[in-house]
Amino acid sequence: MNMKEVLTSVLFVVVLCATAQAERYQPPEPIERSHFIFFLDNPVYVEQADSILNQTRLKLGRLLHDTLDYKAKVYIVDDVGYFKTIIRGSFPDWGAAAAYPPRHLIAIKSPDKFNPGKSLAELLAHEYTHLVIASRCGFYRPPRWFDEGMAMMTSTEWSWSDNLTMSKTAVFGEFLPLAEIEKVNRFNEDRAHVAYSQSYLTVRYFFDEYGINAVNRFLDQITAGKSIDKALVAATGSNYSEFEDEVEIYLSKHYNIVTLYVDTMYLWLVLAIVVIVGVFLKYRKRRHYYRQWEEEEKLHSTDFDYGDPDNPEQLDDDEPWRH
Repeated sequence: MNMKEVLTSVLFVVVLCATAQAERYQPPEPIERSHFIFFLDNPVYVEQADSILNQTRLKLGRLLHDTLDYKAKVYIVDDVGYFKTIIRGSFPDWGAAAAYPPRHLIAIKSPDKFNPGKSLAELLAHEYTHLVIASRCGFYRPPRWFDEGMAMMTSTEWSWSDNLTMSKTAVFGEFLPLAEIEKVNRFNEDRAHVAYSQSYLTVRYFFDEYGINAVNRFLDQITAGKSIDKALVAATGSNYSEFEDEVEIYLSKHYNIVTLYVDTMYLWLVLAIVVIVGVFLKYRKRRHYYRQWEEEEKLHSTDFDYGDPDNPEQLDDDEPWRH
């Protein structure tokens, strides 16, 4: 058998196995609620998911002055092949969830089978935000940093690890140009972490510095087909380059060598506490063992009299002076 025949045979087996697996998997049936349609391999998530999404819906209504005019379809599935079929496109291996606005859906890898690294609540709120932003902007798309930053802000995903990431990024001068974040799906996991964290802080700055009305003026301009540069001028008075400089100054003030030192000190403090607790538990376990051993010694005395070896029938006279 030549190499071509071998490769053909291997490919045939792979396709056959994939087909068999696809045939075994049964897609979930729809479960309809007031604002959402759920497709869940494990229906136990339906109430939790519906509650989280309704809270997110209200929050985005206040922040973006808009809600969806359709029922979003929400998939939480166990089968990775079916997941890829739903989203219909390339997807990074580190990704756990995706929003697909043209089909009005969210797809999430089920926490029953995968380890997404984030809670189901965070994933649902994050992806639903993408749907709302897409609806808010109509035929046009806002910059990726706004889309991802807004999704992180809505889902309150910020954590100590994000703080540490941004402190390291600031110290080593590795802030990303905002336009480069458009390519985040092609980044490796570490670079993507920087992109998401920086996006969140940029949107946070936008809201804190200019307010909700300015953010919505920016989105109104995007919806009207204006460039990002003109939309930012209308909303903030700064063009894209000037706004990016503002953000970098803001980031440098809040993340630097001091915050890196504090963040790493926090890490060492946590590790020290873990070690101390571990030593204490080990000591307590050993102490319990010794106490148990002493109690057993009391119950099983080793002070025996084995008699006179020359005359086994006679007991040893340990106190001859009494005669």
